[in-house]
Amino acid sequence: MFMTRILLVPVLVLAMVCAGPAVLAQTPRTDVIPTADGPIEITMLGHASLMFVFQGRVVYVDPWIRMDDLSGRPKANLILITHEHRDHLDTEAIGRVMKEGTVLVVTRACAEELGDRFKAPMVMGNGDTRTAAGFQIEAVPAYNLVHMRSPGQPYHPKGRGNGYVITFGDKRVYVAGDTENIPEMKALQAIDAAFLPMNLPYTMDSAMAVEAARSFKPGIVYPYHTGFGPDQEAGFIDLMKGVEGVEVRGSR
Repeated sequence: MFMTRILLVPVLVLAMVCAGPAVLAQTPRTDVIPTADGPIEITMLGHASLMFVFQGRVVYVDPWIRMDDLSGRPKANLILITHEHRDHLDTEAIGRVMKEGTVLVVTRACAEELGDRFKAPMVMGNGDTRTAAGFQIEAVPAYNLVHMRSPGQPYHPKGRGNGYVITFGDKRVYVAGDTENIPEMKALQAIDAAFLPMNLPYTMDSAMAVEAARSFKPGIVYPYHTGFGPDQEAGFIDLMKGVEGVEVRGSR
């Protein structure tokens, strides 16, 4: 009987891992940012997945079906994909929220990965500014300076990934994507809200994210893409207590 009880634990863990997308789902958190033209309703779906609703239009960033099955979510007017890694470029998730007229914005590497699976995505490179689904979108570089997959090989090479600044009415919202506190981030101006990733070793630690927030002073900062534990987010919130002029809103 004792041996049976011991064996049940790994079997249960294995069953959970194999159970599929719902296992890793997190409870979505919602928030609202007012603008002169109505509220931005934000849903943090988990990991790097975000949904914004503004004036009846719906924007997804990096929808990932392992975080939310999306079956009950509204269809997208605009989908932004930051880079080609599978926790950001999820074709099943994209398919679930697309409708006729949805604009899909991707990087060049994403477009190559997708092939002809979706009709005519809009390709944006670092530094591009475009208008899609009625939103102005600016593509900001997203890459590693410090964390490397192997010597000289960053997890996210410069030039492949995007962060995005999305303009909602009179507010500019920055979703950083997978990046560290790079010079292009620190040079941003007039950012009303920013989503900064803390998911080691792929992006920033909490100290790097604090340095970034000190540099460009977003009105509100959300820690996001914090992995599956609260430690990095909690460390960031604690370190941000001495930074004036920036409101921290947690993702949980």
